[in-house]
Amino acid sequence: MSPSSKPPPMKPGPIDMSLAATLVGLIAFGVVMVYSASAVYANRMYGDGMHFLVRQTLFASIALVVLAVSSRIDLSLLRRFTYPTLLIAVVLMVAVALGLGRSAGGATRWIRIGYLNVQPAELAKLAMVLWLVHSLAKKAHRVRTFSIGFLPHVLVMALLMLLCLAQPDFGSAVMIALLTFVVLFAAGAKAGYLLGGVLVALPIGYAAIASSPYRMRRIQAFLEPFEHRQGAGYQITESLMGFGSGGWAGVGLGDGRQKLLFLPEAHTDFVSAIVGEELGFLGVAALCLAFAWLVFGGLRAAWRSPDEYAGYLAAGMTLFIGLQAFTNLAVAMGLLPTKGLALPFVSYGGSSLLVNAAAAGLVLNVSRFAVEPAEEAVKSVKRKRMKPRMRMAEGGAR
Repeated sequence: MSPSSKPPPMKPGPIDMSLAATLVGLIAFGVVMVYSASAVYANRMYGDGMHFLVRQTLFASIALVVLAVSSRIDLSLLRRFTYPTLLIAVVLMVAVALGLGRSAGGATRWIRIGYLNVQPAELAKLAMVLWLVHSLAKKAHRVRTFSIGFLPHVLVMALLMLLCLAQPDFGSAVMIALLTFVVLFAAGAKAGYLLGGVLVALPIGYAAIASSPYRMRRIQAFLEPFEHRQGAGYQITESLMGFGSGGWAGVGLGDGRQKLLFLPEAHTDFVSAIVGEELGFLGVAALCLAFAWLVFGGLRAAWRSPDEYAGYLAAGMTLFIGLQAFTNLAVAMGLLPTKGLALPFVSYGGSSLLVNAAAAGLVLNVSRFAVEPAEEAVKSVKRKRMKPRMRMAEGGAR
């Protein structure tokens, strides 16, 4: 589109308040559940049952600020920071891969910046989506080509995946691949290229799993968790027991048993099992409905966006949040192998909470410019009526 034919900038309207309320509700719910799931563990480890509550409350307060700022940031300004953000993510990932980060549980996934422990993989996921939507919007007319629309995006994806595997962080590597392929598919990349990429990735993924006894044990535990209950299947069996013991309405908030040091990572990766135990099927259903509403509202904002970049951005960030939520819940329910992914807005952790708040804020940002279907139809008719007049004017000018 030539500069002269670009539509005038649209005036922003109000944000989607139903999405905003859902996000604030999830963040507040996360603070409550982190305290419930972590109090016993925190008291044993730090002598203070409120250790994780205080930190998560601080993270949540900052996340609300991030949510508000990103919901109002100028999207044209955001595009200028696409490459610097990607570069910072790569540099931090390289630093962690070189052993400059903090190790825990046999992996080096954090790096200390000032008083904060930052997980670069979380920033890398966000940076990858930001770069993807920027690149796809810029190359929209060539997105179905191999050399322009497919290959460059897959190469950057492969770089970030390799840096994740070097930590090692197999879950983040899988999530980056999944996000890349889903966003490419949504943008209209050729299905044949995507299928070919999947066929190439499958043997590589198999080799990565087969070469690691730890990952093989996880797969075996996923297939037969109760056969490996005292080993690799311990975490998932305890998670399933949490869901199963909750019944319809749960045993009551704060009265769960699995958080009494039976379920590892109860306040992080498996916080949904505590939700299931204490709030029951109804609590888990409400949590799933909240994420489903976020996905629906985000994709609706993307669909109604009059700008290609903004539409890709809303869709990309919505999928970023939705895929993480689906994967985390599926893992906790034994539907997928354990991957070490947080539940957005609910699990304990500053890096995950702030990155997801930034992503959600960008979805709210795009929702401010959403065009109602009836309004879009009227504008479309007006544009069609204007075209003959523009051609006549151009002919007269000649």
